Amino acid sequence: MRVVIVTESFPPDVNGVAHCALQTARHLVDRGHAPIVVAPAPAPGNKPDASAPCPVVHVPSLPLPGYPQVRVALPSRRLAAALVDHRADMVHLASPFILGVRGMAAAARLGIPAVAVYQTDLAGYARTYVGAGEAAAWRRIRSVHSAADRTLAPSSAAQNDLEAHGVPRVRLWPRGVDTVRFRPDLRDEALRGELAPNGEVIVGYVGRLAPEKQVELLAEACGLDGVRVVVVGDGPSQAHLTEALPGAVFLGRRTGDDLARIFASFDVFAHTGPFETFCQTVQEAMASGVPVVAPAAGGPLDLVDHGRTGLLVPPRDANAVRDAVQALAADAGMRAEYGAAARATVEGRTWAAVGDQLIAHYKDVLAARRTVVAA
Repeated sequence: MRVVIVTESFPPDVNGVAHCALQTARHLVDRGHAPIVVAPAPAPGNKPDASAPCPVVHVPSLPLPGYPQVRVALPSRRLAAALVDHRADMVHLASPFILGVRGMAAAARLGIPAVAVYQTDLAGYARTYVGAGEAAAWRRIRSVHSAADRTLAPSSAAQNDLEAHGVPRVRLWPRGVDTVRFRPDLRDEALRGELAPNGEVIVGYVGRLAPEKQVELLAEACGLDGVRVVVVGDGPSQAHLTEALPGAVFLGRRTGDDLARIFASFDVFAHTGPFETFCQTVQEAMASGVPVVAPAAGGPLDLVDHGRTGLLVPPRDANAVRDAVQALAADAGMRAEYGAAARATVEGRTWAAVGDQLIAHYKDVLAARRTVVAA
């Protein structure tokens, strides 16, 4: 198949949409297909990812006001030209919002089937950033995804939300995890000594430092005796969080093998954001053999088996986060048991396995199109 992946974000960006788009492109190449990627151009001075497995067409972009790490694509003829020049059989829309909307329109105009991948809880972001606009966000989501031949939801919670808001033709497509890169034997005692020189239990967070992630909910955990909170990531909330989390260690953005070593060196992984449609960092922690504390909302509901691989807590409840962290910090046996179960749970969730599921979705859509044409 000749596939055009239209994505709102792509490396060198570091986020779930960019990572999933990259892994999708890699898998399609590995399986003998011919993808290209269309994405917003990175910020000036940020070089495109030289390791991209296929050609990447960059369209002009501007930074999102108030959040310059996010680039917003400008109108450009390059998108439609890429679909035509590549002779696309399928258009893959990764978290369509701006560039993806144009990709959907171009695919419809050219008669090319499109699969839309839902990854971002825009309604939740609207509540967080503007305190309103949730209904408008759902109208936009419904409009974009209703035009696609199939929408792929990353979790059962996301699938239920989409269907409840009238999005048709929704199917489940989870995310894979690199179980070779993220693994327990990377635990680094020297690093642990640097982060927790008095032998504290290390409670880690990895992700964007932005309002919707609600990382400040770890403030109560920072006050626990014998606990050291470690924060990995960057974003617009960094200055606020350095004040809100006394005693926490901030490591900035980390990637690749360095990030895998940090994950494996945690004793507990804590995720705080209630708007995750999936939550890839939870899977990476589990692959690293680390028990998880996460809100009982969205993607973590599918990932964390409460009382076996981690603890689910009420969303937005700092005291519940503290209590869950305290329970795990106090019981090394529980941490070891949960961590081993977490690793075992994700060992079959490779990118190759979920990539093959994606190709099966493509084939279903193409077969349905052929049936309609034949009729």
